Amino acid sequence: MTLLLKTLTFCAALGAADLAAAAAELSLAANTTGKNVHFMREQLDAFEKKTGHKVSLVTMPSSSSEQFSQYRLWLAAGNKDVDVYQTDVIWAPQLADQFVDLTAAAKDVVGAHFPSIIQSQTVNGKLVALPIFTDAPALYYRKDLLEKYGKTPPKTWDELAATAKEIQEKEHAAGKADLWGFVFQGNAYEGLTCNALEWIKSSGGGQIVEPDGTISVNNEKAAAAIERAKSWIGTIAPEGVLAYQEEESRGVWQTGNAVFMRNWPYAYALGNGDDSAVKGKFDVMPLPTATDGDKPSSALGGWNLAVSKYSDEQEAAIELVKFLSSKDVQKARALQLSQLPTIAALYDDAEIAAAQPFMPNWKPIFQSAVPRPSAVTKVKYNEVSSKLWSAVHNTLSGDGTAAENLELLEVELTELKGDSW
Repeated sequence: MTLLLKTLTFCAALGAADLAAAAAELSLAANTTGKNVHFMREQLDAFEKKTGHKVSLVTMPSSSSEQFSQYRLWLAAGNKDVDVYQTDVIWAPQLADQFVDLTAAAKDVVGAHFPSIIQSQTVNGKLVALPIFTDAPALYYRKDLLEKYGKTPPKTWDELAATAKEIQEKEHAAGKADLWGFVFQGNAYEGLTCNALEWIKSSGGGQIVEPDGTISVNNEKAAAAIERAKSWIGTIAPEGVLAYQEEESRGVWQTGNAVFMRNWPYAYALGNGDDSAVKGKFDVMPLPTATDGDKPSSALGGWNLAVSKYSDEQEAAIELVKFLSSKDVQKARALQLSQLPTIAALYDDAEIAAAQPFMPNWKPIFQSAVPRPSAVTKVKYNEVSSKLWSAVHNTLSGDGTAAENLELLEVELTELKGDSW
């Protein structure tokens, strides 16, 4: 071997050794809703190829409430096994102290995202997570069935109930015994808080806890909104909806057994999949209101990525977060999973508009979306939400009236608030 070849071989070996030394082993905790895990794994493979790092995926329950509980346990214990957490938009104020401040690392990319979403992940001046997609639910409706019976998409909740009831009864008479009028998320978990907030806000009943900290949930319009939802159970919605989360609702819908569904954008691409009974048969619109004078209200959702302050590989973890929140990955997520980008420029992307024609129309839905009261109630939000969904679930299940349960809820929230949130 010549001296030059030996030198080159030695340098190559040194380079490989440096790469191996620099390569990190990371772990990312992510939820299992829809095809999220499959998509994440594809992107992680691309990240590994690009950087030399290795990333393992820790799959979490699809229930955001269960996911949050597990995160809180891990973080309280100073768990080093998870470097990056996929986080719900509402968790920033509660978990901020456990996450790395990304302000400096992300200064070159934050300007591309919607400012309100960056603000939602900023606590006391500290950017605790970068967004990977935003979310706001819509009303899914069966175009074919509405056309069949000469119905227009409903603008109010009462119109929805009347249309759902008529189509359900006529389809039952025609032998479609499994069809229901409306499916949503009625289980006692965070998803019911979202549904209840939408029913109440779209009925002029406020936002549970107002931005100034006032507890507003105990009012006649809020009670009427919950009683209206109660009237759906066992009539246009199955009794089983009291145990439904997002995936159970989608399961009924996607097999062709519902006229209407309340769900998030991820269900759009899946509903148009080759294995879907409703492919090409549905459309989406803003959620209904109590009257024509009320404004549609969709709970602001969305998911982000945060770096654990207990991670021994924070630099590589930040690199991973920036990769997964990037324009290219958000575009792929929009194309494959029909999830809404947080990068404004992607709403003008012709390829996304062609593949997901509904998406540009979703922009006003989430821009006027109503946030859950997590910012104002801070670390107490999880208890606020738990008390709310319990009160609403009790009402839907026939355990007390809405007025009674909301009065009790007000007492509980007042006690929880104490001198201040």
